[in-house]
Amino acid sequence: MAPNLEDRNSVFEFVVRQGNGVKGLVDSGLSTVPEAYVQPPEERIDKENAIKYDLPPIDLSKLDGHGPDHDEVANQIVRAVETLGFFQVVNHGVPLHLLESLKVSAHYFFSLPPQRKAVYLADVSPSPLVKYGTSYIPEKEKALGWKDYILMQYTNDDEALQHWPQEIKELLLEYLRSSTGMVKKLLQVTLGNLGVKPDDSMIDVLIGKKMLSMIFYPICPNPDLTLGVGRHSDIGTFTVLLQDEVGGLYVKIEQDTGYGKKGDWILIPPTPNALVINVGDMLQILSNGKYKSAEHIVCTSSTNSRVSVPIFIMPRETTKIAPLPQVVEKDGIAVYKEFVYVDYMNKVFANALDGKKSLDFAKISPA
Repeated sequence: MAPNLEDRNSVFEFVVRQGNGVKGLVDSGLSTVPEAYVQPPEERIDKENAIKYDLPPIDLSKLDGHGPDHDEVANQIVRAVETLGFFQVVNHGVPLHLLESLKVSAHYFFSLPPQRKAVYLADVSPSPLVKYGTSYIPEKEKALGWKDYILMQYTNDDEALQHWPQEIKELLLEYLRSSTGMVKKLLQVTLGNLGVKPDDSMIDVLIGKKMLSMIFYPICPNPDLTLGVGRHSDIGTFTVLLQDEVGGLYVKIEQDTGYGKKGDWILIPPTPNALVINVGDMLQILSNGKYKSAEHIVCTSSTNSRVSVPIFIMPRETTKIAPLPQVVEKDGIAVYKEFVYVDYMNKVFANALDGKKSLDFAKISPA
C-alpha cells in the first residue's frame, strides 16, 4: 500500500523499514517531493552557476615505464589531489565492456521487485557483508537522500561469491580485480610525491578494506528541492567511481585555484570510458593536509534515473593512521593525531553527513 506522502512517519515506514526505497515511492505515482525529502535551503546548491570541469581525463597508460610522459602524468595526478581532490582517468585497466555491463546490471538490480531487494535490509540480511538501504542514516537526517543502494563488503572471493547478490556478484568482483592495479599505481605516485617509496606491504595496508556499492537515483519530480547524497567527503584512501551518462556529481572547491574560487561548486561531467577518482580523508591525513579529500554532493534529475558504482578503498580497520613522518619532518608540525582507522569509521557512521566535519575527529587542537 502506498504511503501517505503528507506523513513523514508513513513515508519512513514505506521507504526505509519496508524496503520499498525511493524507487518504490516513485513507482507509486508521486508528482511532488514528500516533505521528508525537502532539503534545507542551505544544503542545496546553485547548479545553474556551477563551474563545469573541463580538463581532459588523465591517461594512466603513460604511467607504465619511465620518461617525460610518466613524469607529466604523475604531475597531473599530484596537481589534482593537491587542489580539487577529484580527477578522471582513462586507460585505467578496467575493460570498457565491463563498465557498460555494470551500468546495465545496476539498473536491472534496482528494477527487481522490492521483496527481492528487501532481503538484504540490515535487520534481516543473511550476511553482514551485504546491506540494502536508502539515504545515508535515515534515522538521523534532517532530510532524506533521494537514493537507494546495495552495499557489499569484500573479504575474499569465496565469501563474495557465497553472499553477494546473485545478479551482480560476478561483475562486481571483476570490477574490483581489474581496478586494483590502478589504485596501487595512484598510491605509488601520490605517496612518492611525499617522499615515501611505498612497498607492497604498506600499500596492502592502505587498501586493505574494500566496499563496493551500486547506487540508484530515481527520477525526481523536483530536483531543486532534493539531493541524492548530501555534502560529505569519503572516509577512505581513494574512491573509484563509475558514473553513467546522466551526471549530477558536484565538488566543492576548498581553496582558490585555477578551477575557481573557494566555496564554488564544480560539476564533474560524465566522460565516456572514464572513471572518477577522488581523494579520501585518510590520504588527506597521511599527507598532513597537503592532499585534499573533496567535499561533494550528488544532485537528482527530473528526466532520467541515474546509477553509479563506487569502490571505496580504505585502510584495514586495525591500521594506525597519522601524518607520514617524512611529511611532518618537512612541515615542522603534525596537523592530525594518530588514531586507529576503525575508530574513525565508527565516528563517521554514527552521524549524519555534514561536509568534512568528520576530519575534526583527527585534528590536533591548537594549544
